[in-house]
Amino acid sequence: MLKLLALLISSAKFAKLATTAGTMLISVVVYAWIFGWLYAVGFVLLLLVHELGHYVAARRRGLDVGAPTFIPFIGAWVQLKDLPHDAETEAYVGLGGPLLGTVAAVAVYLFADASSSRVWLAVAYSGFVINLFNLIPMAPFDGGRITAVLGPRIWFLGVPILLALFLYWPSPMLLLVALLAAPQLMAAWRHDPNSPAAVAYYGVTPSVRWRYGLSYVALAAFLALMTFQVHERVQAGL
Repeated sequence: MLKLLALLISSAKFAKLATTAGTMLISVVVYAWIFGWLYAVGFVLLLLVHELGHYVAARRRGLDVGAPTFIPFIGAWVQLKDLPHDAETEAYVGLGGPLLGTVAAVAVYLFADASSSRVWLAVAYSGFVINLFNLIPMAPFDGGRITAVLGPRIWFLGVPILLALFLYWPSPMLLLVALLAAPQLMAAWRHDPNSPAAVAYYGVTPSVRWRYGLSYVALAAFLALMTFQVHERVQAGL
């Protein structure tokens, strides 16, 4: 009986790894068909590091979380099987992805600079853009999860940002994001900060708000600076 149970557990773990590896491979093939193999592999690995940041952060807080899953042109995600029980935990898990993803993008940028590789410079640029994009202060973006410690109504700051992005770059993906964000924004509009449920979830100390607020601004500013700098280099062919 114990052997059978161990086999089932190992099979479940293998299935999770197979799902991650399989969806990663599909993404690599699709991206490689358009951008080339080297870029595709580097880009998908940056997505993996980003999701591992969420995974590690969630596990550190004792949350059950699934393995990363990838969909080409949509991105990747990890499924939280246990939802955060307060806004601070949600912010902690939300920050883990873009923080580790930024570290990985910087590492790729330094490697590209040392090797004078235009392909790896393009990969680094994509890494900075993806992590900056995810910091839009609106659920379901990571930025929405991080800024939740300041209260859900701050998500309305993300509306003009998303609208400006859509006007600059009309994309079905942005429309999908808007549809996913709509119920969250409606809930934020009806948010009563004095209700027992809101106090229990969003009732964090001022020091926590300051810590995550400053971390969010600093990370967003760094990513914006690096995105602009690397974009200029890519455009110049350096």
